[in-house]
Amino acid sequence: MSGIESGVCGRDRAVLRAVANGRCELRAGCEPVLIIDGLSCADSATVHRLIGAGLIVPPDGPAIDRARLTPAGRAFIGSLAAG
Repeated sequence: MSGIESGVCGRDRAVLRAVANGRCELRAGCEPVLIIDGLSCADSATVHRLIGAGLIVPPDGPAIDRARLTPAGRAFIGSLAAG
């Protein structure tokens, strides 16, 4: 997990916490769009980074769907809570 931790900034951790708390949705398309508390996240690189790191499940299909953590994402959030 240490390799992931070194590449995850404070903003990424905040987004992961929001996803874990059920506050986020993803919209698929040519670029995935992260929606937090009903507002589109202006930092599109964040969602790309977190999906690429295997921490957030990529959007599936054209509909807006609840954002979900991968098992690695849940483990990462758990390590934050423990530390």
